Amino acid sequence: MICSRRVTRVSCSTASLRKPDSGFSPTALAALLFDEWHLSAHARLKVAYSGGLDSHVLLHALATLRTTRPFRLTAVHIDHGLQAESAGWSEHCQRICQALDVACVTRRVTVSGIAEEGVEAAARRARYAAFAELLEPGDCLLTAQQCDDQAETVLLQLMRGAGVAGLAAMPARSRLGNGELLRPLLGFGRSALHAYAVKHQLHWIDDPSNTDLNLRRNFLRREILPRLAHHWPEAASMLARSARHAAEAQVLLDEMACSDLDRCASTDAAYPAGLSVAAVSELSAPRRRNVLRKWLKDHGYRPPSELLLNMLMEQIRHSSRSGQACVRWPGIEVWRYRNLLVAMPARPVTDGELDVAWDLRSVLELPAIGQLRVESVKGRGFVPARFGGVLHVRLRQGGERCLLPGRKHHHSLKKLLQAAGAPPWERSRLPLFYDGNHLVAVADRWICAPYAAGPEETGMTIVWQPFPGHSNSGGSPEKSS
Repeated sequence: MICSRRVTRVSCSTASLRKPDSGFSPTALAALLFDEWHLSAHARLKVAYSGGLDSHVLLHALATLRTTRPFRLTAVHIDHGLQAESAGWSEHCQRICQALDVACVTRRVTVSGIAEEGVEAAARRARYAAFAELLEPGDCLLTAQQCDDQAETVLLQLMRGAGVAGLAAMPARSRLGNGELLRPLLGFGRSALHAYAVKHQLHWIDDPSNTDLNLRRNFLRREILPRLAHHWPEAASMLARSARHAAEAQVLLDEMACSDLDRCASTDAAYPAGLSVAAVSELSAPRRRNVLRKWLKDHGYRPPSELLLNMLMEQIRHSSRSGQACVRWPGIEVWRYRNLLVAMPARPVTDGELDVAWDLRSVLELPAIGQLRVESVKGRGFVPARFGGVLHVRLRQGGERCLLPGRKHHHSLKKLLQAAGAPPWERSRLPLFYDGNHLVAVADRWICAPYAAGPEETGMTIVWQPFPGHSNSGGSPEKSS
């Protein structure tokens, strides 16, 4: 198993250590981007430009820097379509960019999932998906989150009961799509950016939704942080400092997880991306949780909640050979079978009443199963003339039996699958082929004797390409019998 050791966070920088109310200037921004972060003088920079104060300050400062540095600068404006004024905001952004002689790209996105995620999270997901699509290798997207935004994020994560990764809040640098995401203003406070905007007579958009106290971030910004600042004037910078400490701690946790993943990698050649339950069981409970989070993250899956993670921990602690040893959440299934832990994309629910007639002359596609076709082969497979050339494709109901060629007794399909080591996530989705009520073949694994081709006969063999996440890598015993 290859562990992703790519550093996705910059836990600390001299810019993030300055006082957030210290003055902002293009010179300070250049020192961070080109001296400390070592961006190329010919870098391709894209600014996430909403038209608001912070992003306008960032765009203006970068436009000013172009007089002495040859980097390419583009503004990207995302129209979420959530406000009646959004079309006017797009026009405003185009005018500002024209005045600054900066190319401006506008994208309209559809924000879905508001009921499940909330408007802020759903809009953020849609926005960053659009940004990612626009980034080419080597591009840098600069966003304008600043120190006060970071403090708000830390408080929001605290209220969600987040762990170290959540409390690390927004990284200064991370990967996004084919490029890199940079947040160069995290070391500056809102007041410093406002002073710059006033000094340079900038005109920005004030989104009316920013006054909606029903939105949690607005509530923190307008009600909670000012009260904290009354007693702790540097509350925002101290919360941002805590985020940096958490980011450093997360780097250490990731390094430990990589070491543990190397030790816990599956030795099953059919499932190289799996985890050895025995090896994971030898770790302490905190390291088990840590390695499971890293394992799932490295494979691109949505992280589990604390409840789901505890269910995975229970799977590891208790031996189970049943098909019920599975934990699911949106987009993912995690199965435990014998000494193996396997994660795979969530699959459509199968219809136990499936019964599809197949004439074998065309490719058959079944959403929950995959693609089926046949190939002609001598001395193997089944003989279509023995059942009239039409098979019925069904799923397991339980109690199926098959007499294999060269055997004296029938075997239950359950016993055959156990002996073959077929894991539970495969068994419920195996296509079974029937002649009326008589079992002819089990997926691409076995042919029942009454239908099997003799050594000199030409038969048809099943070629099965499973639905993604459904492996039939246990082999095809029929081909070797």
